[in-house]
Amino acid sequence: MASNWSSLGEVALIGVGATVGIVTVFSLGVRALAPPEVPSGDMPAGDDVERSAPLRKAVAALCFTACAGAVAYGLCLMVPALR
Repeated sequence: MASNWSSLGEVALIGVGATVGIVTVFSLGVRALAPPEVPSGDMPAGDDVERSAPLRKAVAALCFTACAGAVAYGLCLMVPALR
């Protein structure tokens, strides 16, 4: 049985790259949901923090949607009944 090592390496490289990419995007989404860090003496007014909340939630939702789409695409590639 002959193995095509270059194809195996290509699949492994793409798999590792996709994993790193999905984890990075998910981490950015989690970070977007976290409250902003400010030094203890430089507390901004409440309006500044509240105004950025909808944007942070939108970025987080976009990141999580991208992760869910990547997982769904991977499942469609692996499960023949989903094609």
